[in-house]
Amino acid sequence: MTLLSVQNLSKKYDNHLAVNNVSFDFQSGSCIALIGPNGAGKTTILRILAGLLQPSSGNVELKQMNGNNDIRAYIGYLPQHPVFFSWMTGREFLTYSGLLAHLSKEAAVAETDQLLERVGIADAGNKRIGKYSGGMKQRLGIAQAIIHKPKLLILDEPVSSLDPIGRREVLTLMEELKEEMTILFSTHILTDADEISDELLLLHEGEIVEEGSIKMLREKYQTAAIELVFTHNTAFYRDKILSLSSITNCYTEREAVHITASDISAARQEILKAAAEENWPLTSFTLHRASLEDMFMKAVNQ
Repeated sequence: MTLLSVQNLSKKYDNHLAVNNVSFDFQSGSCIALIGPNGAGKTTILRILAGLLQPSSGNVELKQMNGNNDIRAYIGYLPQHPVFFSWMTGREFLTYSGLLAHLSKEAAVAETDQLLERVGIADAGNKRIGKYSGGMKQRLGIAQAIIHKPKLLILDEPVSSLDPIGRREVLTLMEELKEEMTILFSTHILTDADEISDELLLLHEGEIVEEGSIKMLREKYQTAAIELVFTHNTAFYRDKILSLSSITNCYTEREAVHITASDISAARQEILKAAAEENWPLTSFTLHRASLEDMFMKAVNQ
């Protein structure tokens, strides 16, 4: 079921077109990564969806709103650089956030207790936020974004400023949350998008250059590549591989033979058959799949 529909969205700052005629739909229960380099327009799109910016043109429609024109009740938002009251404790801040989201005092307190435990900072609930680590602040920020149980959780670069431990903690939390709500997050760290997202929006210079599921995009941009490593005579076996009918290119680099093929399945069969029949001194056979970086660069350059 469609949760969010964006049609012909544009945003212009003076003479700069930050977002250019962008359209997409999100389905309920999915995790979508908005990926692209810094300056691609990711934050602008997220701020428009969160109701913090007005678009220059276009329309954003959040489905399942039960006739309510205020989308804020259905959206949780964490900016790239969240600001907290450092003198507050985590517990005080979450309760305050619940009240701002129009929860009753009793409901805000109850949700605060549950969420501190849920995001893994219950032991620090009574500690001042100024003493929190970066990872703890991000988890607290996610907790405030979901205290009112939104349909859509929007996270702007949620792990870009974290150390490896904090990054892992937040990604694990996002994995858990995507079972309960739709998540849209922006990132320029492609491995994070690859790890937890179901759908991708590839953004370049304010335009969506590609979109779809990771499986579909991998099939579309599949790199037919094989890497072989031999114990000796690498150049000799490179020449033998070049003579195979399915091979389009072959070169050696650091004692490995890198192969591209017109048909990856046929190339695999031909190479393994020749290796077995002629007893090649083969120590490694690796099939390479397209990375998100490969896909992004190919989509941008098309």
